[in-house]
Amino acid sequence: MVDRWLRREDERLLTGAGRFVADLRVDGCLDAVFARSEVAHGVLREVDCSAAREVPGVAGAWSAADLPGLPPMPDAREGAATREWPSLVRDRVRYPGEALAVVLGDDRYRAEDGAARVRSRIDPLPAVVTAQEAAGLGHVALRGEAGRPIDDEVWEQAAVVVESSYRQQLLMPSPMECRTILCVPGGDRLTVWSGHQAPHRLRSELARLLDRPEESVRVVVPDTGGAFGSKSAVFPEFITVAWLAVRLGRPVRWIEDRRESLLVATRGRGQDQHVRLAADADGRLLAYELTVEADVGAYPHLGVAFPMQTAWMATGPYTTPQVHATVRSVLTNTMVTYPYRGAGRPEATSPLERTMDVLATRLHLDPAELRRRNLIPPERFPYRTPTGRTYDSGDHVAALDLALRTLDYDGWRAEQARRRADPAAPPVGIGLSCYVERSGGEKGSLHDYVGVEAGEDGGVVARCGAASSGQSHATVFPALVAETLGVEPARVRLIEGDTDELPGGVGSFGSRSAQIDGAGLQHAATLLIEEARERAARLWDLPVEETAWSDGAVHPVRGTAAMGLSELVKRTGPLRIDERYEADMAFPFGTHAAVVEVDPDLGAVRVLRLVAVDDCGRALDPAVVRGQAFGSVVQGLGQALYEGVPFGDDGVPLLGDGLLDYLLPTYAEIPPIELGETRTPTPRTPLGAKGAGESGCIGTPPAIVNAVADALRLDHPERLQMPLTPDVVWRAAA
Repeated sequence: MVDRWLRREDERLLTGAGRFVADLRVDGCLDAVFARSEVAHGVLREVDCSAAREVPGVAGAWSAADLPGLPPMPDAREGAATREWPSLVRDRVRYPGEALAVVLGDDRYRAEDGAARVRSRIDPLPAVVTAQEAAGLGHVALRGEAGRPIDDEVWEQAAVVVESSYRQQLLMPSPMECRTILCVPGGDRLTVWSGHQAPHRLRSELARLLDRPEESVRVVVPDTGGAFGSKSAVFPEFITVAWLAVRLGRPVRWIEDRRESLLVATRGRGQDQHVRLAADADGRLLAYELTVEADVGAYPHLGVAFPMQTAWMATGPYTTPQVHATVRSVLTNTMVTYPYRGAGRPEATSPLERTMDVLATRLHLDPAELRRRNLIPPERFPYRTPTGRTYDSGDHVAALDLALRTLDYDGWRAEQARRRADPAAPPVGIGLSCYVERSGGEKGSLHDYVGVEAGEDGGVVARCGAASSGQSHATVFPALVAETLGVEPARVRLIEGDTDELPGGVGSFGSRSAQIDGAGLQHAATLLIEEARERAARLWDLPVEETAWSDGAVHPVRGTAAMGLSELVKRTGPLRIDERYEADMAFPFGTHAAVVEVDPDLGAVRVLRLVAVDDCGRALDPAVVRGQAFGSVVQGLGQALYEGVPFGDDGVPLLGDGLLDYLLPTYAEIPPIELGETRTPTPRTPLGAKGAGESGCIGTPPAIVNAVADALRLDHPERLQMPLTPDVVWRAAA
């Protein structure tokens, strides 16, 4: 595909014509506001909603005791531990901000006034907010491992063994639009509007929880202002809103605000990690061991199993012969940890890449050379890792070399040497990070439903089970179908995010949209061409082999007559192809590099340059891929330098001033970023596209941390833990 199509959605979104859930106007709609716990952990003694019900404009206020039939969250645990997650707290508060009561008002303001009048009494209990502390108390929800245990003699006989511990701090996904849901009952149907990543999943879960047939629930995803994994499940607030809408027979909506989101939206990362890495005297890796204690929040739910992604991807892009990773997911008194951009792969890349730099120092090798000696060569693909993954394709050395050239690696090393010879010059450091990630999903989600339909007017409708939250599906997918059919992109319209349009759908997460839905739409369009040729062959009384397709029309191989889609549909009836398309996972990869300048006296870090070289196979729209890569790099910058959820002694997050306390990188903090690419298409689909969009969260953080460690010439990596605030850097430099 070419890089010349303007994004169809840009004008609408940039001129304020977007249609988000909060923009929908429904007669008689009630707004929901939740009264929330101000403690992180405690025994609930009483919730009194009587005063809230007296507030003018309040239609009702309920605690769990007032709603005995309110269902709890669906059981999605992945391990031995079980703990019911109530939609409203019944007896014990387990994380700060957990919902105690819900108030419905004629508008949001009246509902807020009512929620402020809800009174509760909670006996506080000690709160546990770190994985290590929770593991010591036995709060283990899942145990898992990948690879095989490594014999002691491997460590004993290795020329060098590096051992260290790292922390992947809890992060907030922070989409521009927080979570939303609007439930509109009508007759025997419930229509649900939500900015959601998996509408068919939401439909199935709500139908089951409400004890309704699936076909009686319709989920529609309008414009969605970002997600990054945080909108991929059902939530307690969703259940409460849907249940009340059905019970009252009135539309009910909940629009999460930013302060609420900072308190109770899902978290990302949250791992304590310990590693051992062994190599011979020439720098050939011998063994790698990774131990993970993962904070998965207060309830064993969707995020419990995601630390296994870290274990499975522990090998990284290297030919390490022995790799063993063990995982314990533990329960704490924090909001649950869910997938967040990268979901397990950033957590795998960071400890490995940081330890590679330490190993290079111990071996007196250049960090780039150490990586080059151990990267998987192209001729070894498909490559089976010791942790059970089978990488599809790659040229990791090419990505490394391009990153080094783009950065001017040798030039910056020379500048570093010059500054080290000048005591008055601020030190600079260079950091590298080679990564490989998984895209497409795991077993059970490596498929989606797609459809392509030709109309009498000459237009084409493409359908898929995805749901865009900013990935530009409305531009990319129609262009792909148009390219396959040989028609103008303007003739193709995309429908997605509507459960009435297809029998099933998986959604958009895990960098799967292009790889799965894109390949599926290409396949469906190809099947439509085959069906068109067969119909035309019957009309012309020809063997199908004597027909051909080009420029959006079928024509006889010998002859000049041609029949376009419009005429064919008029003469033969509706032409629509619906498919359940299946594919396999793929493994994008790349190298990121950073140059930083550090003021040791102030602990200030200035990123002078960032380079991100990524390989996502075939880029369907290079401009869109670059936009995804750039945004992801900025989020990776946030984890490295700014972002983290701080807790007080009582276990409550210290985020009272919102985004003044939870620091996101702004335009002023974005350094020069240069993007590069290599292209090794996946052989697992004819389309050749791998996932794109999560790379910056994976490759950028360790590159920046390695650069700071290099500037300070640190002897041990544990002295630097993300985020690299001035205090952290100053203490490391002391």
